[in-house]
Amino acid sequence: MSAARARPAGTPIAEIRDLVVTYPTSRGPLKAVDGVSLDLTEGEFLGVVGESGCGKTTMALTLLRMSDPGRVTGGAVKVEGTDILSLRDEALRKFRWEKVAMIFQAAMNALDPVKTVESQIVETILQHQDVTKEQARDRVRKLLEAVSIDPARAKSYPHELSGGMRQRVVIALALCLSPSILVADEPTTALDVVVQAEVIRTLKELQRGLGLTVMLITHDISIMNETSDRLAIMYAGKIVEVGPTSQIISDPQHPYTEALLNAVPVMGSGKADVRGIPGNPPDLVSPPVGCRFSPRCPYAFDRCREEEPPLVFGGKDMVACWLRSK
Repeated sequence: MSAARARPAGTPIAEIRDLVVTYPTSRGPLKAVDGVSLDLTEGEFLGVVGESGCGKTTMALTLLRMSDPGRVTGGAVKVEGTDILSLRDEALRKFRWEKVAMIFQAAMNALDPVKTVESQIVETILQHQDVTKEQARDRVRKLLEAVSIDPARAKSYPHELSGGMRQRVVIALALCLSPSILVADEPTTALDVVVQAEVIRTLKELQRGLGLTVMLITHDISIMNETSDRLAIMYAGKIVEVGPTSQIISDPQHPYTEALLNAVPVMGSGKADVRGIPGNPPDLVSPPVGCRFSPRCPYAFDRCREEEPPLVFGGKDMVACWLRSK
């Protein structure tokens, strides 16, 4: 069940270059992802963090060519050297879930309510692999054990499972074809904090045990400290900071990252000054000139409102902020 591949250490398994994804709207084109470049390294756990509407999910969906009705209007996306934007029909069908699989937000919506857990996973395996039904059932049992579910629950229907168990079933479903990359889109939404921790721990254990490459999308930067190896902070369709998690958490370089961290309460720390971020992310049909965070940034000066800062090495990580270029 291992997803490990024989590739040199540190090799990018996915490469996103100057990606632009545009949605048509009644008011004109909306660039949900606007010029994003990002590598995903073999075997790493990457956290993609930002408020709702900042382009995190749209960027991740392009790894599976599932951004419709959004259209890729610029840039390139490669996975294991394959240009996925050029894949068609059967090649695209085989690529999805065999190379890149996705865990969606709402587990109940991702599972068929009239089919058992076993039948849903078996169906997926049989559509992609030349194995017997009994071999597929045996794989289901192993997958459920891997996500800490009693294999006897394979005969259960989704409504017979708790929220946390359903989410772990969705993880098992995503892993059934041994993908290289697992994208988890807000996998703990609507779960209580204890179950959230269990789901995140399951993902981390699978990443380590199977050699998976994981991209976890979340608006909650607080869950990333002991989970991800690296963070990419997204705001208004762009990456504003990227670097090692410990470095970003301890010493954020971008004001938006700092604001996200200040909005997180820390139990038992005596930290009473928990501050929300004033305002809202901009309208991406007509984004502001210059730095897109400048209307909400307490440190903004004239250049921030006039010129867009590039994503460059800021001394500790990659950051798009004129404060680091003064």
